[in-house]
Amino acid sequence: MTASYEIVVIGGGPGGYVAALHAAELGKKTALIEADHLGGTCLNRGCIPSKTYLKHSEVIDQIEKAREWGIETGPLTLSFEKMRNRKDDVIQRLRSGIAFLMKKGKIDVYNGYGTLAKDGTVRVKTETGEETLQAGKVIVATGSTPAVPPIPGLESVQYDTSDTIFDLADIPKKVIIIGGGVIGVEFATIFASLKAEVTVVEAADRIIPTEDAEASKFLAGVLKKKGVKLHTSSTVQKVQEANGAKKVICSDAKGNELVLEADILLVSTGRRPNLSATKDLNLAQNGPFIQVNEKMETSMENVYAVGDVIGGWQLAHAASAEGVVAVNNAAGIEDHMDYKVMPRCIYTLPEIASVGLSEEEAKKQGMEVRVEKFDFAGSGKALSAGEPQGFTKVIYEEKYGEIIGVVMVGSHVTEMISEASAFMYLEGTVEEAAKMVHPHPTISETFFEAAVNAVHKLKKSKHKVASAI
Repeated sequence: MTASYEIVVIGGGPGGYVAALHAAELGKKTALIEADHLGGTCLNRGCIPSKTYLKHSEVIDQIEKAREWGIETGPLTLSFEKMRNRKDDVIQRLRSGIAFLMKKGKIDVYNGYGTLAKDGTVRVKTETGEETLQAGKVIVATGSTPAVPPIPGLESVQYDTSDTIFDLADIPKKVIIIGGGVIGVEFATIFASLKAEVTVVEAADRIIPTEDAEASKFLAGVLKKKGVKLHTSSTVQKVQEANGAKKVICSDAKGNELVLEADILLVSTGRRPNLSATKDLNLAQNGPFIQVNEKMETSMENVYAVGDVIGGWQLAHAASAEGVVAVNNAAGIEDHMDYKVMPRCIYTLPEIASVGLSEEEAKKQGMEVRVEKFDFAGSGKALSAGEPQGFTKVIYEEKYGEIIGVVMVGSHVTEMISEASAFMYLEGTVEEAAKMVHPHPTISETFFEAAVNAVHKLKKSKHKVASAI
């Protein structure tokens, strides 16, 4: 007998399992199909393992910094095996937690590959055979895989991606990272803290080119102080390997040839959608991604898509939010996805967090904007914690003072960006932010201080205009 469900979710990552849980909460009979481990790329090969290693990097940096404060220890020793075991333990505990939630929600979990047929049924290929599920509504959340560019020689060279790099047995001596985006700079931070020689090659004129230019420049300076070599405006021409040594031949902006060598090569040049679940369909696409509207509906009736497979932000929390919107609409509750307030986080040391529009983006939209920045060097908490590097930048609309964007660079700013997100979600102004009492001393005061300075300048500006009249 064919199993029948009101909602079938294909893919058990942050978009898929959150969608399944929400569907169950709405009382829908739900199935979740996952070919690998629950949690998807984020939990198993992305967010969680990288943040675990980044915490190790933070501790290493703090130990070294503490020596300057009179807190001295013996020679620092690193056990990569223990670090790897801790990473695996964190992943396993979270996997178990998701499995518990699935069971609690009475969600049927199928371990196999799900494929959506033209008649709306879903075929699940497992180790023991194939099952067919009757589905009222289907949510495709199959995620993405690392995109590997067609670099000459790469097909014959041993290289890693973000999917395989966590399987390293030992700390490498030299690492070359092709790609200076979010993933690339996080791994550069990790390996630099582990005392590897790190080189980053980026085709754009700066690292993290999609983020705030000032934040990019700041991070570049920090990475260089850690010994990381950055080659921006550089294009990889070919790669070679001999006796285990990787050689990367690049050309810089002036056409000069660069020859780089390392024992580990990490290719970190973006991600491509996994369209395996919809290969038998002719869904409308947005470039390589599945096209959806603001309700997360695809071009096929009763089929929705969320997460990396639709492109866009390609963030775990974005996928989860999209999953909730998709389920609401599938359940007959009209809902729309709003990306206006979508926080973005980079977990380097120091961290970078942002939300909303940049100054450049706002001006392109024809908005009259102002920017106010407060440096962490003026924060008592940042100074006492030995972390005075960084800043909080507030971008606001000039006429009414509405906050339209915030950029934070510094220690633990990924934990602080939600305050800015909340203000923006509620269409808050710098005047309102300047009236909100913050605890002292805290680094979160930098958001308050930036708002206070912005209000003072607005008042001076309005006073000048009034005087001129």
